[in-house]
Amino acid sequence: MKKLILILLMGSALLSCKKKTTDSECGDRICTEEFRSFVITFLNNKAVGTEVKDLSVINQRTGERVYANSSMTTNLTKGSYLIVDDGNTKSLSEEGDDLKITGTSVETNQTKSATIKVKGGKCACHIDKISGPLQITFD
Repeated sequence: MKKLILILLMGSALLSCKKKTTDSECGDRICTEEFRSFVITFLNNKAVGTEVKDLSVINQRTGERVYANSSMTTNLTKGSYLIVDDGNTKSLSEEGDDLKITGTSVETNQTKSATIKVKGGKCACHIDKISGPLQITFD
C-alpha cells in the first residue's frame, strides 16, 4: 500500500509543473498542477486489507460529511479508501480540520474510528495532512 501511495505521489511530482494563479482575495500564488489525495487502509487482525461498510468521514468543525471528489477509487487495493483530495481544499480550514473516519468491518461487524487532521483553505493550492494514522486495524 505504501508503495502504491509513493508511486502515485512520485508520478504526480514528475508530471507537475508550476502555474501562477491570481485570485483577488488570495493575491499572487504559485501552485503546482499535482493532485493530492489521502487514502486510509482498514486492516483485519492479520494485517490484511479488509472491506468496510458504512464508511463515513465527518468534519468535526462543521459536522458535515466529507466526500472525496476524485474517481481514483477504482485503482485502490482491498481495504483502501480515498478519504479527501484537492477537490475538498476550499471546504477545509487553513488551520486544519479534524476528520473523523469511521468504518464497520464486513468480516467481523466491528466498528472502528480514527481522526486525521487535514488543512486546506480558500487560498490553498492543495490539501495537506497534518496528523493521524494511515491505517485502522480491527481486533
